[in-house]
Amino acid sequence: MVDEIKHSSGTNKLKSNAVGSIQGIFQSLSYVGPAADVAILLLGTVAFALVATPLAIIVAWLSYGLFMIMPYEFSKYKANAGSYYAYAAGSTRGGGFGPMALFTWMGENFTGQAFGILGLSAFIFAISTYISNIPYLWILFAVIITLYMFILPYLGIKVSTNYMAITGMLEVLLLVIGSFIIIARLGSANTLKPFYLPTGSAIGSFFFGVIFSIVDFTGLGTVTTISEEMKNSKRNVRKSILIAWLLAGLALIPASYALVVGWGLPSISAFASAPDPGLIVFYRYLGPVGFILLIIFTTNSYFSYAVSKTNAVSRIWYSAARDRVIFPEYIGEVHKKYRTPGHAMLVWLAISFVLDIITGIYFGPVNAALILLTMTGVCIVTVHIIGNTSLTFFSHTVLKKTGESSILYHYVMPTIASFVGLVIIYYTVLTNIQTYISDPTTLNLAYFIIVILAVLWIVVGAVAVTLYYKFKKPEVLQNAGNYDAEMEISENS
Repeated sequence: MVDEIKHSSGTNKLKSNAVGSIQGIFQSLSYVGPAADVAILLLGTVAFALVATPLAIIVAWLSYGLFMIMPYEFSKYKANAGSYYAYAAGSTRGGGFGPMALFTWMGENFTGQAFGILGLSAFIFAISTYISNIPYLWILFAVIITLYMFILPYLGIKVSTNYMAITGMLEVLLLVIGSFIIIARLGSANTLKPFYLPTGSAIGSFFFGVIFSIVDFTGLGTVTTISEEMKNSKRNVRKSILIAWLLAGLALIPASYALVVGWGLPSISAFASAPDPGLIVFYRYLGPVGFILLIIFTTNSYFSYAVSKTNAVSRIWYSAARDRVIFPEYIGEVHKKYRTPGHAMLVWLAISFVLDIITGIYFGPVNAALILLTMTGVCIVTVHIIGNTSLTFFSHTVLKKTGESSILYHYVMPTIASFVGLVIIYYTVLTNIQTYISDPTTLNLAYFIIVILAVLWIVVGAVAVTLYYKFKKPEVLQNAGNYDAEMEISENS
């Protein structure tokens, strides 16, 4: 299937006007995986924020809104599948930010899929200790989700995004309705305590919980990766980002309150050590029906994330290969019938699968996922920082001439978002180093190594690649990231 491609540069393109804002909304929201957050990922937040977890989620949601200003603003001016890479590359005349953003993002691309490939096994194992005791059964789950996340996106952007839109709507409805039923059944147990800011020594732990929560919202900007395939892209991408952000808050904020209060404030410290607290609370207040529905939609949440991830990564690589930055032309070839970057999907998934399996065999699927996702967080936050910096440069060098530059949206807010990002990276690196020094176990050594690798990947790798193109292939960077699908459509119409 992958070999059926269009070799001509004039026809080797993604399918234009294929999807609308609804599909764009759930391309972004599926990457967040709200049900998976509720069932599993809120553990990290609760471990630090405890009773104040709902407030931590609100602060994280608002903070991530700052991160979304960059793609929201850039998408007004460019419809390019390269997303943050293309925005960064086109922000200056020399294009130097492009290779830096791309190589840094590749660090996230290779490790982030552990959430789908290994995360599904972690969730299933949490449900049943019997299943978790069957040796290497998780590899079967990894194979199934990997095949799924290749086949569905490969068959076309409309097929994959329609699937995410339908299941995503149902997922949000389940979380919202389920949360409000739990809240209603709590009756007099409802309290405003989860929204009080902690005091004293607890304030530090609270903000560490916020850091965990910010990473949970990662992916809300991935609609930009399918911008070349969207109708009225420069309007619908912005609309999709805003609505996806609002839906993420709607799905997670009431749910976090329902889980914390439903669990019981006096025993909240036991929440993070429970095997699957989200399922426990849903079963307690919604019975077997709520329990089973959350299992179904959480499982689907991992599959939806995997599909969204494939859509996003393959199009970033396609755009970069089209520009001849890092990737060969082969990666940028598009299937003749389905108009999808099948080669990019195949190469990326092969590398990710092998990495996940090797790491999973050594550490087990749960620990392996958490180890790899440590690098994911550092890299994706750095990509946002590069993107924020690029927006400021773009505003100063291009938008200032047209009178479209905004001090608030192009200078102040991106700078604040970058500062938040630096804080996240600093504490992520510091915590993993300190943990290994105080408790030098094999597992903590793995976290130590992966966080150092993440820093080296960015500081050494991304900088080296940038300097290579800057001095050896400056002609490549001249036009990198400049393609605009919507402009091309208007010129040809």
